[in-house]
Amino acid sequence: MRTITYAEAVSEALAEEMRRDPDVVIWGLDVGPYGGAFAATKGLAEEFGPERVIDMPISEAGYVGAGVGAAATGLRPVVELQFSDWITIASDMLVNQAAKMRYMFGGEISVPMVLRAPVGGYVSAAAQHSQSFESFFAFVPGLKVVLPSTPYDVKGLLKSAVRDDNPVIFFEHKHLYEVSGQVPEEEYTVPLGQADVKREGADVTLVTYSFMVTKSLAAAEELAKDGIDVEVVDLRTVDPIDEETILTSVRKTHRVIVVQEVWRKCSVSSEIAAIIAEKALDYLDQPILRVTADDVPNPFSPVLEEYVLPSEEKIIECVRRIAG
Repeated sequence: MRTITYAEAVSEALAEEMRRDPDVVIWGLDVGPYGGAFAATKGLAEEFGPERVIDMPISEAGYVGAGVGAAATGLRPVVELQFSDWITIASDMLVNQAAKMRYMFGGEISVPMVLRAPVGGYVSAAAQHSQSFESFFAFVPGLKVVLPSTPYDVKGLLKSAVRDDNPVIFFEHKHLYEVSGQVPEEEYTVPLGQADVKREGADVTLVTYSFMVTKSLAAAEELAKDGIDVEVVDLRTVDPIDEETILTSVRKTHRVIVVQEVWRKCSVSSEIAAIIAEKALDYLDQPILRVTADDVPNPFSPVLEEYVLPSEEKIIECVRRIAG
């Protein structure tokens, strides 16, 4: 093991997959010599050249659409949006084309494309640069949706995503790029659709993903000082969802809180709550609770943003409500 950053783990995964498979190509805004807005493609243009690492004009629908077409005709493109907010511009290419091609052509066509996109708030970037649309795209059959929380996971999951024959939306939280963690030097992958118990506990289960794993673990350590033993389940992918890991934890702790950064209505947390209610209701000693963002646009003001988004304090308060 050695310690590298989340951004370095992304870059390593891409480099390794490009060396392994000449059909893997990268394009997007400033992914070339500049190395990407968050340095996640740094060094790739120098190694693989402009034929495989391609800077695109500011036309998200255009270059995402080109990625769908390239994937359907033999390449394995990794397309990067500079901010995930612009995924709305390319939604038709993802929802009506990439997600449905395999079905509409009777399995004769696959779309092995990865769409990478930085997500999330807590950076005072206001309403148009702080969003995350995992709930929206998890709703669409034919798409896989991934949100890693650690350098180890982001590398292993990205390698699996590149090798997958289906379109994968790969969301990377902006606050995690500079986070360091242990990553093996040898080859490894992390399967899509497999959750990870980041902290074992006996009293309350927190089901979460992405940057909220960091906040949930911090809250769990604080609660441990008062003798409350919290288990933290990191989903890692929200489509497919690892139901069995969630249900196993709930059957053990009998109390569950779902923590997500994004809006509450019609969300990943709604789906998880429904799964638990349908399949593990008899094991619950308390109602299913959720810690989420308020259903409002993300504010620019740091004070208002802190009020709107989940925090360690909000998680701790919610746990205390059901841990007694």
